[in-house]
Amino acid sequence: MDGARPAERRSARIRGALNPARWTLWRQRRSLVFYCFLVESVALVATVRTAAAVPVRTWDLAVFGILAGLGVLQAELGRQVERVRRLVSDTPHINLTSVWTFAGVLLLPPALVTALIAVLYAHLATRSLARIKRVPPFRTTLNATLVVVTCYAAAFVLHRLGVPDMYTALTAGWRGVTAIALAAAVYFLVAAITILPALTITTRSVKAFFGGLGDNLLEVATLCLGLLTALTLATLPALAVAIVPPLLVLHRAVLIKQLEIAATTDEKTGLFNTTGWHLLASRELARAQRSTRSTFGVLMIDLDHFKLINDEHGHLAGDAVLRAVAATIKSAVRDYDSVGRFGGEEFVVLLPDIGPAAVLAVAERIRSAIETLKVEYSDGTASRVIADLSASIGVATYPDGGTAVDRLLQAADQALYRAKDAGRNQVVDGTAPA
Repeated sequence: MDGARPAERRSARIRGALNPARWTLWRQRRSLVFYCFLVESVALVATVRTAAAVPVRTWDLAVFGILAGLGVLQAELGRQVERVRRLVSDTPHINLTSVWTFAGVLLLPPALVTALIAVLYAHLATRSLARIKRVPPFRTTLNATLVVVTCYAAAFVLHRLGVPDMYTALTAGWRGVTAIALAAAVYFLVAAITILPALTITTRSVKAFFGGLGDNLLEVATLCLGLLTALTLATLPALAVAIVPPLLVLHRAVLIKQLEIAATTDEKTGLFNTTGWHLLASRELARAQRSTRSTFGVLMIDLDHFKLINDEHGHLAGDAVLRAVAATIKSAVRDYDSVGRFGGEEFVVLLPDIGPAAVLAVAERIRSAIETLKVEYSDGTASRVIADLSASIGVATYPDGGTAVDRLLQAADQALYRAKDAGRNQVVDGTAPA
């Protein structure tokens, strides 16, 4: 009986996908539904028009088969790596399929590029992303359609510059080089820009869509590998399989970097966790010790009566409060200050190159910002607001508060408890007399 349940759930999902009335798309905001139909209509019209206008040669079909086969092979060999990478970094417009799709732009008629994308994303959805976060079919379809639009934009640049494919570029000299470079730049920009409307139709952050520096360098690297793949297929097709091993190594290297970031990041708030914050504080301490005049500050921040929030509103609302407070603290400090979460409702801030008076001013600014914070959340039936938040803050400054990270944290923590004992919702300096 238990063994049949997963099969029954899969069967139910398949029936739901085949029944338009049960599509999850209809439960999304109207702007998302409209955007899905808009981009899918644009992609469909462009594909139909180019399929009728651009003939497909036998060699094109062979190249299509090679690119599709290599793409599926690479996805299969890197399937476990990609699953883990998606779990630690979710940036929908960045993935390794750009190697094959950009190569397709440089080698294939546009309609065949659309078919290539359909094959790669169907395989991605059924194999690499299976059992990851239960991605709704409409999201996979939308992402694939956005790639189709991106490829058409890059192909348009090539045709406008009179270099429709890699074969022509090989004899066009610097004009060919320029055309391919501009097509790659357009591919990169359109891939990011076409996801912009989703910023107004979901609650995900800008960084969640655009990724960090490492994510975007990965996209640049895959475009370069796509260029090399197209060049190889246009000159020595038998060597095209050589692109797979370096791509797998790149894939694994990116995963290792993302795991390092994940190991120092608090999953709930996106702030540094205890390990990550301690590493930064130790580096700042070492830098300060090399300079006789350098000072820095440490703040310990604890939300007052946080248990009551969880008890009254539930833990999901409590999580929303933690995320809102984390964002509030980050907005109240400088870009190069480091904010961490030490667990529960306790936060810590590292303030480099700052004097004692300025540290107290920052702490007071954070306290005031939290005091005026209002957090909206849904209880399942209606939208509710949590207000009247407050925080107690302890302050310590190097070197007066201590000459080691643990000593500074201890001084700030003691000041924090003095603030709580004095009535909460206030800032106490750990270097001042008790």
